Amino acid sequence: MHPAMAITVKICGLSEEKTLRAALDAGADLVGLVFHPASPRNVGIAWAAKLRDIVGTRAGTVALVVDASDADLAEIATRVRPTRFQLHGHETPDRVAVIRERFGLPVIKSVAVRTHHDLEDLSAYRDAADMILFDAKPPVGALRPGGHGVPFDWSLLAGLPADFRFMLSGGLHPGNVAEAIEVVRPAAVDVSSGVETAPGKKDENLIAAFIAAARLAGARPARPASPSSPASMSAA
Repeated sequence: MHPAMAITVKICGLSEEKTLRAALDAGADLVGLVFHPASPRNVGIAWAAKLRDIVGTRAGTVALVVDASDADLAEIATRVRPTRFQLHGHETPDRVAVIRERFGLPVIKSVAVRTHHDLEDLSAYRDAADMILFDAKPPVGALRPGGHGVPFDWSLLAGLPADFRFMLSGGLHPGNVAEAIEVVRPAAVDVSSGVETAPGKKDENLIAAFIAAARLAGARPARPASPSSPASMSAA
């Protein structure tokens, strides 16, 4: 068995003051603000800046962007003052490296996963980003790259190096995050739709339950994965 581990918990897609405060009060390590018009969790720059002021130093603030221009990134960096960027589009490894250097902020790069072929270019992204986030590949025809509440087959990550620290996302919710942590042993977990009652509508109780479940699971030693565990997980 692997030893117990500290787990970083990120609540993404926060757009209301009350649910942001709920995430902070429950002990979220990272809070995510989405800058993508196609998302029901999209926040404008002015409102995001107000939410950022509420966060203060209580948690890290992650600005999630999708194939953003340098001008858009500069405006977010200046007015919202995130502590990290999360790149959730089709950014190449070179583009990831440029953003990281140009803005001087840690960068999380999302990698959408459906089959083992989606992990073939992982080494280049790992070199360019500070952390890789594994998310489920969106359904065909989807207008946004994440937040669909659908998990991927976690067993696809079984061959990663033991020292590979990554963030797990995609279909996590209070009912399955402990299973995910025990089986996959990510360094961090990320949730958005799994703590919502409707697209973009976060629930304070679900946020608290997710964080509590993640903390408890992170404090327990890992158990070996069973073949049915990843594939059997259903979204909330």
